[in-house]
Amino acid sequence: MILTVTMNPSVDISYPLEKFNLDTVNRVVKVSKTPGGKGLNVTRVLKQLNDEVVATGLIGGALGTDIQKKLLEKGIKNNFFEISGETRNCIAILHEGNQTEILEKGPTITKSESDNFLEHFEKLVKSKEIKIIAISGSLPDGLEINYYSKMIEICEKYKKSVVLDCSGKALLEVLKNEYKPKVIKPNTEELSQLIGKDVSKNPDELKKVLKDKLFEKIEWIIVSLGADGAFAKHNDKFYKVNVPNIKVVNPVGSGDSTVAGITSAIHENASDQDLLRKANVLGMLNAMEKLTGFVNLENYDKLFNEVEILEI
Repeated sequence: MILTVTMNPSVDISYPLEKFNLDTVNRVVKVSKTPGGKGLNVTRVLKQLNDEVVATGLIGGALGTDIQKKLLEKGIKNNFFEISGETRNCIAILHEGNQTEILEKGPTITKSESDNFLEHFEKLVKSKEIKIIAISGSLPDGLEINYYSKMIEICEKYKKSVVLDCSGKALLEVLKNEYKPKVIKPNTEELSQLIGKDVSKNPDELKKVLKDKLFEKIEWIIVSLGADGAFAKHNDKFYKVNVPNIKVVNPVGSGDSTVAGITSAIHENASDQDLLRKANVLGMLNAMEKLTGFVNLENYDKLFNEVEILEI
């Protein structure tokens, strides 16, 4: 079974408008409200793949209850830790081919909640059913910047692999820590932030960057390159992933779908090539749909066979 972690989930509200009128009333005919946050996007895709998955994280208030209810309605198991604060809303206004987002910061976590969640998390991780953990997204206020490092240390204690998708100071703290995730999935912009200089999509440059001491003992580093596919390092092997052209409808959540593919492939002991194909195909499938964290698997095999993996 796969455990997914979303530390700052949300109710994602989508307002589709033919035209967005500033400084006046806009009436919305059709509204969608779905459980959101990067980890829950990962969870939904894993569920569509028929992988056994359970979601955890921090959740609170009526909005938190609503998230749990909606997940159960979709047959998604969850075991969240309840906090005193209210889970956030995140609003996307879809208008004239654009997407304007209004994102709430979310609750502030107390010291006792921070400590107690780690105990809750350890109980889940040490279960024999849990084989791999996918941790995604930002940390809410109140949690120390090394919080993910503490979680990874717990996973290491029980010899459980971690796929980590975060950025900025939280990721840098993890990379400097003794205990490492099995996989990280930065893009070139996030790599630039980590090493303090611009990083291009050039394979030779990426190869040099990923040899930096900062990334030592990370088994898999998969760098998203958007329409240019991906560049990956697995131990001492390097791969360039070329993907076919697709019609992009909504790219939001494609990175989360890629994480779902990585996690699923590791869970099933896939080869390097099949892991990279599965991860990139799921990212593409998400981008081809209107809904975030949704993939149409009817197109899976066709795209899988069109992805090119070059060892360089």
